[in-house]
Amino acid sequence: MRTLSWFDIVRIGLVQMCLGAVVVLTTSTLNRLMVVELALPAVLPGLLVALHYGIQITRPNWGFRSDTKGNRTTFIIGGMATLSLGAFLAAYGVTVMEHQFGWGLALSILAYALIGVGVGASGTSLLALLATATAPVRRAAAATITWLMMIAGIAITAGTVGAFLDPYSPALLLKIVAVVTGGAVVLTTLAVWGIEQRVDASPQPQDMPFSHGIREIWAERKARNFTGFVFLSMTAYFMQELILEPYAGLVFNFTPGQSTSLSGAQNGGVFLGMVMVGIAATGLRVGSLRAWVISGCLGSAVMLTAIAALGQVGPTGPLLPAVVGLGLFNGMFAVAAIGSMMALAGEGRDSREGTRMGLWGAAQALAAGFGGLAGAAAVDLMRRGTTSDADAFGVVFVAEAALFVIAALMAVQVMDRRPRPSAEMVPGE
Repeated sequence: MRTLSWFDIVRIGLVQMCLGAVVVLTTSTLNRLMVVELALPAVLPGLLVALHYGIQITRPNWGFRSDTKGNRTTFIIGGMATLSLGAFLAAYGVTVMEHQFGWGLALSILAYALIGVGVGASGTSLLALLATATAPVRRAAAATITWLMMIAGIAITAGTVGAFLDPYSPALLLKIVAVVTGGAVVLTTLAVWGIEQRVDASPQPQDMPFSHGIREIWAERKARNFTGFVFLSMTAYFMQELILEPYAGLVFNFTPGQSTSLSGAQNGGVFLGMVMVGIAATGLRVGSLRAWVISGCLGSAVMLTAIAALGQVGPTGPLLPAVVGLGLFNGMFAVAAIGSMMALAGEGRDSREGTRMGLWGAAQALAAGFGGLAGAAAVDLMRRGTTSDADAFGVVFVAEAALFVIAALMAVQVMDRRPRPSAEMVPGE
């Protein structure tokens, strides 16, 4: 059986890196510009981001098509092109909002819809290719490698864009976004071209309707329970996504470039957390995936509580170390959960890796949209009811911490208590 080589896995990781680089522009930089520079309610970018996540409920369908039609390369490249177009239009929509809010909003709605379609098509098809064509002994390591590269793309893009965006101007924003999105399409095409033809990722019979295929997967107890865990834990994970940069701007007086760089530092912490778990669990064989998930959730809860408390200190508070710490524990949780997801994708009924990844991807997307919107809406409500921005944001951060604690308790119930066998944790040649 021809499977992905380590070089092929790294090439797929380059596509994940491009996905992260483009998406972070919409969830951090554009979000902050709407809330702080344009003084719009935080719920507006929350609704736009929720729209693109909501559209990703189609992920199971993309995964099922990958299982049954085998044309993943087309979906990956086409999806990245659609995502990049949407990201550029989203940036243009922000510049239009400054003068014509209605037209800018209409353009933004179209843009975020395209972003949702692009991420769903490209991301799910990419994961289906990875799950189907990766040797079982390499799946956990492949998940770690590709997600580390995605986080690297997010961190590098956020940090670089933050450095180049000051002093801010609409023309400079569009120039930077055009470079990032155009580069993502080119790199994705070069990275994925020819891989599918060299591995065993053959399409399955095409006479089964999608509704039948998804019912088969939902009937699997492990897949169903893990879907619930993914939704809850990712709701906690994404609640701070749309409010952390506005929090830094309103409470700690960060500039647009500084707050974007803060997002880069946070994702740098995520990267370090993933590396730490990869080395400990894969190389040193310390701890089970379940233990790392629980530790990451509980550590994230502690750091969110600290971030809320720092708001009472004000601009002199050490926000940066706390945010990096949050990223570190987020990374520990995320990579352990992703490793479990990759392993579970190959269990149960054969030839349904794409459908399972699509189901869990849809749960993650819905949780991200719901979590981000809930966090932004809660901040708006709290700001109306209190005169202190620090108090308003702090309550939401503490609520997110509580969700992480609940997610840790749920992980105790739904995840395997034993460490993964070494054959799955240690890459083999």
